[in-house]
Amino acid sequence: MSKFARFMKENKKVRENEKYIPTLGLTDEKGNPLEFEFKHITSREDEEIREECTYEIPVKGKPGLYREKTNVSKYMAKIIAASIVYPDLYDADLQDSYGVKTPEDLILEMIDDPGEYNALGEFVQKFQGFNKSFSEKVEEAKN
Repeated sequence: MSKFARFMKENKKVRENEKYIPTLGLTDEKGNPLEFEFKHITSREDEEIREECTYEIPVKGKPGLYREKTNVSKYMAKIIAASIVYPDLYDADLQDSYGVKTPEDLILEMIDDPGEYNALGEFVQKFQGFNKSFSEKVEEAKN
């Protein structure tokens, strides 16, 4: 047995999907709010999304020198969209019904209340592990 057996991929826990109601504006025939389903994204997916949302801007007074800047709103929209399993934000009929062509634009149209959208962003950040310190994660793992 390898001294790293516990670190092998087959021993890694699978993170479960979670359901969340992001808006009271979308309901079933009985008036109950619809649940969305969310999945965890990988560190690699997060890096790719962050790269898509980062660009260089010139440093004032320093010709030829640039610094990176991340478009936080675009990043959050992409993280939220990447996290949603259900409904399928890539569905052409769903996008057409809102007159949009991207999952990010669709979620902004579906959750058009700013307070609900911000609450959704907070939920996704916490769900993806951004709001927990390392010590909190260790305590959670112990329990």
